[in-house]
Amino acid sequence: MYLCKIFQIHKSIALKITFLGTGTSQGVPVIACQCAVCRSNDLRNKRLRSSVLISHKGQQFVIDTGPDFRQQMLRTKINHLDFVLLTHGHKDHVAGLDDIRAFNHIQYQPMDIYADDLACESVTREFYYVFSQNKYPGVPELTLHSVGEQPFTVNNITIEPIKILHYRLPILGFRIDNFAYITDASQIEENELIKLKNLDVLVLNALRKEKHYSHFNLEEAIAIAEYVRPQRTYFTHISHSIFHEECSKNLPPNMELAYDELTIEI
Repeated sequence: MYLCKIFQIHKSIALKITFLGTGTSQGVPVIACQCAVCRSNDLRNKRLRSSVLISHKGQQFVIDTGPDFRQQMLRTKINHLDFVLLTHGHKDHVAGLDDIRAFNHIQYQPMDIYADDLACESVTREFYYVFSQNKYPGVPELTLHSVGEQPFTVNNITIEPIKILHYRLPILGFRIDNFAYITDASQIEENELIKLKNLDVLVLNALRKEKHYSHFNLEEAIAIAEYVRPQRTYFTHISHSIFHEECSKNLPPNMELAYDELTIEI
C-alpha cells in the first residue's frame, strides 16, 4: 500500500511532452514541392509547424501557437489549456492565437500568454482587434504577461527563460525543471548555455544539413547538444531537406529527430 502511494505521487509529478509539430515555417510537405521528403508516406516526415504540449503538476500548456494550432488541438484531442508560452512573435509561432477563443468559451476566462516584450508587441499588433477598446463580440480573450530574464512561476510551475538569437532577433527558449525547449536559434551565448546544464531532455532546432543564417543546422545543433550533455536530445523545427529515417541512422547516441505526436515523459 505504501509503495503504491509512492508510485502514484511519482506519476503525478512526471513531466509529459507531446510534440504537436516539428516542422519549419512552411511545414512539411511544402506547398507544390515534389521532393522525396514531401512525397514520402512516412508519417515522421509529415511536420506541422513547431509546438509542444506540456503536462506538469496538474497543468497543461503549450509553447507556441502556430498556423496549425487548431489542427494540433483537434488531432491531440485537447479540451483544456491553462496558459501559453511564446518563444517569439513570428507568424509560424503565433498565427493560431485566434483559436484560443475556443478555450475562452469552454473555460469561461481569458487565456494567459507569457512572452518577452518584443513578442507581446507583435501579438498586440497582429491581433489588434483583441486589444481594441470596442471589441467585436466573440474575439479571443488574451491576457499578455511580459517576462524578462528572470525565472517566473505560473500555477506552481517555475519557468526559466533562455535568451537566444534568431539571426539578429532576441527570442526565448524555456527551461522547466530538467526539460528545456529551444527553437529558431542561430546563436546561444555561453552564459545562457550554462542554464542548459544537467538536463534530462533538451529539445533543439535543427533546420537542415546545410548552413542557414537564422537557424542551427544539424551539425551545429549536435555540437550544442554535445556541449550541454543532456541525457537525451530531440531535434525539431525540421525542414523538408531532412529525411527522417535516413538522417536518424547517423545521429550520435542519445540524439533523435522528433516527429509529430511523439510523446515523452521525464
